[in-house]
Amino acid sequence: MIIGILKLDIYIPTSSSLKDKRRITKSLITRLRNNFNISISEIDYQDLWQRTLLGVGMVANGNIRIHQSFSKIINFVEKEKEVYLIASKEEIF
Repeated sequence: MIIGILKLDIYIPTSSSLKDKRRITKSLITRLRNNFNISISEIDYQDLWQRTLLGVGMVANGNIRIHQSFSKIINFVEKEKEVYLIASKEEIF
């Protein structure tokens, strides 16, 4: 069993309040969860209006499967119009 963790540091330029940020972040989290069957949550920057750090967890039977899924997730986020991906960090155990 292989465990993968992906951290996504995201900038939300259109957000003008925590309410806006929450709406955009929840929508993104729901779409990622539905499309990729992953565990995902906001793990940092809860008090900042235009920034969020999302943590993604995944379990699979091989490194290649996790790496491929994480690459697809990163591409998905990069194509989003309301957010910009600042950085991503992948860890596989």
